[in-house]
Amino acid sequence: MSTAMNFGTKSFQPRPPDKGSFPLDHFGECKSFKEKFMKCLRDKNFENALCRNESKEYLMCRMQRRLMAPEPLEKLGFRDLMDEKPEAKDK
Repeated sequence: MSTAMNFGTKSFQPRPPDKGSFPLDHFGECKSFKEKFMKCLRDKNFENALCRNESKEYLMCRMQRRLMAPEPLEKLGFRDLMDEKPEAKDK
């Protein structure tokens, strides 16, 4: 006698990652922007408000290379920096 235990036919439902989580930059596509941002943080005693331009450039690089979902920079808190030209071009 064969008895199969079937606890339901629930299938896995994938969902997008939580807001704020994104893939790692395995290929170093934005490494130079990350390094520039981290150097700024170290030089400014980790006062992130003093490194907002570097942060904006890093996030723009990630969005351009689809390492994070595109978001308007205003929504990411850079409304006051929108007059400045973007520099998100890797070396």
